[in-house]
Amino acid sequence: MSIVRWGVVGPGRIASKVVRDFPHVPGAEVVAVASRSAERAGAFAAEHGIGRVHSSYRAIIEDDDVDVLYLATPHPQHRALALAALRAGKGVLVEKAFTVTPGATREITELAAKLGVFAMEAMWTRFVPAVARARELVAGGAIGSVQAVQADLGVRPPVDPTDRFYNAAIGGGALFDVGVYPISFAQMFLGTPDSVTAHGIVDGHGVDVEEAVLLGYPDGRSASLFSSLRCATPGQARVFGTDGWIDVLPRFHHPDTIVLHPAGGEPQEITLPLTGGGYSHELREVTECIAAQRPESAVMPLADTVAVQDIMGTVADQLGFVPQEGPAEL
Repeated sequence: MSIVRWGVVGPGRIASKVVRDFPHVPGAEVVAVASRSAERAGAFAAEHGIGRVHSSYRAIIEDDDVDVLYLATPHPQHRALALAALRAGKGVLVEKAFTVTPGATREITELAAKLGVFAMEAMWTRFVPAVARARELVAGGAIGSVQAVQADLGVRPPVDPTDRFYNAAIGGGALFDVGVYPISFAQMFLGTPDSVTAHGIVDGHGVDVEEAVLLGYPDGRSASLFSSLRCATPGQARVFGTDGWIDVLPRFHHPDTIVLHPAGGEPQEITLPLTGGGYSHELREVTECIAAQRPESAVMPLADTVAVQDIMGTVADQLGFVPQEGPAEL
């Protein structure tokens, strides 16, 4: 496969940012876009130079000239779209949060494994060069054995019940929009926790607006995480080890600088700029996996997505937040 042909489903704000990074991805081309609004899809195609416009999700899934779909619709719609795309033999890059329930995430990942079709969560953080370097340092023993992770991510958007942040019907709330980042970051370095303890607030719109989450592990390791729609936070992360620590400077979910603090040594600042808007790194991974016919990414494996979704499911349960999952069929 010389060129991997991409289709975009859900031409919204995040999709527009992501598509701008395709010129930085060798062997990839965006050839189609789909929306339930033909006008919206047409405007997106005109803005980004995309050749084909589909006015239904089913149409792009049945487009034989598309190899992989980037799913950027509201979270509850991911389930039906991903399942349909996988059954049609199309790979999927699914925006985070992957779904809004552990059950739906397992349904998608199990079908992908059964069919041998590529699927990955669009957790771009794991692919940006600075975070990749932090992982290399940890794997190489630069800070000894990892004992703890701290991370925060908070924003303060206007309180608007029609906006995606506050609309439960389209997967609103802090957990799925900002909380997923610190949780996935901690899981990346510590693995799957033995216990999850959450304290937070569910507002009158039925969505969570803030939570503190403590992940516990049988050997005493831990992660202390905070996410919020009520207050802006620095967005910094730290990974603590027995022989030092690594600061991931704000904002940690798309950093260009980390600082290694080795025990007994001088701090080492490492700057590795993003290419484009920062999405190109995950797009390159997916493109290379599709071209090589690999069913999943080694950097963002489906097992990690399942683990993160399980943590978020437990957080939602403890807060009394009931996500509204979409249907299984288009």
